[in-house]
Amino acid sequence: MGRRTFIALLCGAAAALPTTARAQQPERVRRISMLPGFSDTDPESPLRIETFRQTLERLGWKEGRNVHIDYRWAGADPKRLELHAKDLIRAMPDVVVAESTPAAAAVKQESQTTPIIFINAGNPIGSGFVASFTHPGGNLTGFTNYVPSMGGKWMELLKELAPRLERTAALFNPRTHTGQYWSVLEAAARSLNVTFAKAAVEDAAAIGPAIAAMAGEPGGGLLVMPDSFTMSHRETIIASAARHRVPAIYAYRVFPDSGGLISYGMSRVAVYQDGHRMPTASCAARNRATCRCRRRPNWSW
Repeated sequence: MGRRTFIALLCGAAAALPTTARAQQPERVRRISMLPGFSDTDPESPLRIETFRQTLERLGWKEGRNVHIDYRWAGADPKRLELHAKDLIRAMPDVVVAESTPAAAAVKQESQTTPIIFINAGNPIGSGFVASFTHPGGNLTGFTNYVPSMGGKWMELLKELAPRLERTAALFNPRTHTGQYWSVLEAAARSLNVTFAKAAVEDAAAIGPAIAAMAGEPGGGLLVMPDSFTMSHRETIIASAARHRVPAIYAYRVFPDSGGLISYGMSRVAVYQDGHRMPTASCAARNRATCRCRRRPNWSW
């Protein structure tokens, strides 16, 4: 659905022209507006953008020749997302690529007719982006990053890494997280005989106290929810978890690459390629010698 729809949106107008007409006039440059939901300083951002460009070029769309791409970076700032979305739609693009749930929501607010491809959006049905997976309807289509059942896997892996786990908390920002995992996480916690709580934080200053609360008694663990806020503040989260010696599991590999304990999830780069990649797990290099999950042969390191 995603790639084929995307290509159709880009080249449908050109395909409709008569062959002789196309031969007599220069090819119209298509315009893509891109609104990533993360910062341009994110270590994976250059790789994702370069992968996107390379994939387009393999499909016949070369930047500077027959396609122009406008980039706007807003991080996890809702106001900047709103301003950038207005600016991009005002430029009348052929298609908008919005990465993250908040970015897709901001662009959707500005146009009900411009084709929008969302990437790494959680709960697209609950967020009102599409009517259903089989019949999206409207002007949005794309890729969701995780199904709710992933929440149970995160809880299970955290318990395996920390067998004495008794209490867990999910760190999230209520303004940027869709909340699709709560029922699954609650059920998984009951099955593992651990308590579960939600640790809502709306700014960087609240991160440290929320993690410190899990270290107040033995047996605490942390699940860091996938959203643009936690991505933007990953260094603070990783440092605080290490300082308070709280085991934490993340959804993106960039966290253990930056020193976090373990991640289990999709590749944020692979969604910009022709195919998809199955969820993988990785541990910080300094933990490999003692991490029990090394026994799982399907995990990547």
